[in-house]
Amino acid sequence: MKTKNAAAGKSPPHDSAVLHATGEARYIDDIPLPANALHAAIGISQCAHAEFKTNLAPVRASPGVVAVAAAADIPGKNEIAPVRPGDPLFAEKTVHYAGQCIFAVAAADEKSARRAAQKAKITYREKPAVLTMEDALRKKSFLIPEKDFFRLRRGDAKKEITRAPHRLRGEVRCGAQEHFYLEGQAAAALPQEGGDMLIYSSTQHPAEIQKLAADVLGIAMHNVVVQTRRIGGGFGGKETQAALAACAAAVLAQKTGRAVKLRLPRAEDFAVTGKRHPFLGKYLAGFDKNGKILGAQITLAADCGMSADLSHAIIRRAVLHAHNAYYYPAADITGIPCKTNKASNTAFRGFGGPQGMLLAEKMITDIARFLGRDALAVRRANFIADGQRTPYGQIVHKPPLADIAGALARNASYAAKKKAAEKFNKENKTRKRGVALTPVKFGISFTTKFLNQAGALLQIYRDGTVALNHGGTEMGQGLFIKIAQIAASVFGVPLDCIRCQPTNTARVPNASATAASSGADLNGMAAQNAAMQLRARIAATAARHWKCAADTIVFSEGTLRCGKRAMSFAQAADIAHRARVSLSAAGFYRTPKIHFDEKTARGSPFYYFACGAALVCCEINLHTGEHRLLSADILHETGSSINPAMDLGQIEGGFAQGWGWLSCEEICRNEKGALTTTGPATYKIPTAGDMPPHFRVRLWKKPNAAKTVLRSKAVGEPPLMLALAGWCALADAIHSANGDAKNLNAPATPEQVLSTLPELN
Repeated sequence: MKTKNAAAGKSPPHDSAVLHATGEARYIDDIPLPANALHAAIGISQCAHAEFKTNLAPVRASPGVVAVAAAADIPGKNEIAPVRPGDPLFAEKTVHYAGQCIFAVAAADEKSARRAAQKAKITYREKPAVLTMEDALRKKSFLIPEKDFFRLRRGDAKKEITRAPHRLRGEVRCGAQEHFYLEGQAAAALPQEGGDMLIYSSTQHPAEIQKLAADVLGIAMHNVVVQTRRIGGGFGGKETQAALAACAAAVLAQKTGRAVKLRLPRAEDFAVTGKRHPFLGKYLAGFDKNGKILGAQITLAADCGMSADLSHAIIRRAVLHAHNAYYYPAADITGIPCKTNKASNTAFRGFGGPQGMLLAEKMITDIARFLGRDALAVRRANFIADGQRTPYGQIVHKPPLADIAGALARNASYAAKKKAAEKFNKENKTRKRGVALTPVKFGISFTTKFLNQAGALLQIYRDGTVALNHGGTEMGQGLFIKIAQIAASVFGVPLDCIRCQPTNTARVPNASATAASSGADLNGMAAQNAAMQLRARIAATAARHWKCAADTIVFSEGTLRCGKRAMSFAQAADIAHRARVSLSAAGFYRTPKIHFDEKTARGSPFYYFACGAALVCCEINLHTGEHRLLSADILHETGSSINPAMDLGQIEGGFAQGWGWLSCEEICRNEKGALTTTGPATYKIPTAGDMPPHFRVRLWKKPNAAKTVLRSKAVGEPPLMLALAGWCALADAIHSANGDAKNLNAPATPEQVLSTLPELN
């Protein structure tokens, strides 16, 4: 039983590309609703920390209003936290950040609902608020006791640092980042017969929305169905934060018996939802004359906001990635979860990894400057090698870091670019250039073990077409087309024979979030498992029909062949149906060989690592601090890529988003803790104009040594950290201007860069 001419490894376009281009792709706002459907709006806090009282009578009396819901109106639990309690759907008695949801209102149309929400009379009795990480550290405002902080220790770092020939201390700050998905938070809840509820949600985690909505409504999970065809971007911002819109809409729908849609306007979306965690990282390193690190003490303090959300897992991943691609013989790394009066910060592409890796690259950069050595040489001296262990004890097998960095340095002319920059800097007094090549080694798997599982349901119809159901969410990354390619490759049929169905909790239960770069790894393997079951059944049926051995049958180009005999896949499906052979199969997959002991902070939490490197050149204006990227060359591994075009897009987009976080995306608040950056007029994400004129991405295509689906590698999150090369190039340019590169933080806005530069005469 063989398959030829597989669909995988090719680059068909995104399955919704035409729909996206023509505007026909349906999102929550495009779903036709019943004629009596209502539209909802929410009322939010204007204070960062206060006891409050509400008078909602003016809201109820507002024209068009049908229902209002607050904490007292929730029939079940007033809780939408993903892991640890602390995130009420509607605030009760006390608000903990400016933007916290207090109530929701449903009206005949959207404008009426929003106007009504503004009429609420809310009185506040303000309480002291913790608004900065520094304040939280000073007051010891933490999510958990200090004794429970996540900490990695290997060897005696303090002793090794003391004995080292050289020692250096440093720190770096990185700010929050808004997800800025094109489609904002949105949901539509439609009451069904018998008290059931159908929810259309723009979420990365339909199964979690199902559970939380059931809890809030006070009904069983089997009474709630959540469906998601596609979402207009997520980046982690719809992993947990989609619950508010879905659950508020569901409460109002249950209360009124009518369909309710809730879509947050952009400014409200900014205020209500959490961001990427800001971090303050500090290090003390001991190293030798070549810059080889002998010991490192590191602390990573994170601004978690008002509640836990996913902060503990995010901090854990930051700590696990604080060594990036390097080997620390002795290490002591601690994560600190600071509690502040802000929206609970949440998952964002990289999930803490970027913040930990930023500190690693900062430390290497500082060491190179201290020793007067080339930064790439210091990086190479510290690369983790085959058989060495990470600070948490996982053995790294044949990492391609040195090969990738070497190939990129040669092919993109690292040495020549460095010389050209030095020449430019000698000849120019008001502009300086910098060059940096940095690596990425990113662990692939959820660090919470039970999340590493997936299911799929495949159904072959009598005409040979296939309906494919899985638990992953399509958010523009090309997950559906990749999984369709996997199934088509198993059956040896054209890609248009496979149809990915909307993600639906009634078809594939208990699915994990589409996050942690695991979408294709987990769901692809589950789909492949189901497809292999069905292929075996069809092959056995055809073998009985032809009176031949099943293992001699070849599936290719929509046809089954055994010697000179042939039949179409559709004919084979019809024959199997008439023979009463089941043409439906449930597939399942769980990631093997992963384990981690939380108490000892030891184990192998990742199934494999995805590696890459970027070489970036930049230029700064010494008068203004303005900067621009001149070139970016990237070499990133994808294993045996399922769809090279999708992977290239993810690498390019990841670099751009990472560069936004590091260079221009600055979250600002007033003295009361309320956001002042609430939309594109005040919050600047990178555009095409911020990308370098020379932007070249190549794939390192060697098959994954781990037994992943078709030996591919995840490519969702790792490319974001390639942008660290741009930040390090800025530091290089600042150093060439005799500036204080050690004080460079992120985002490195023109103002931030200018603050590190000496005054010009």
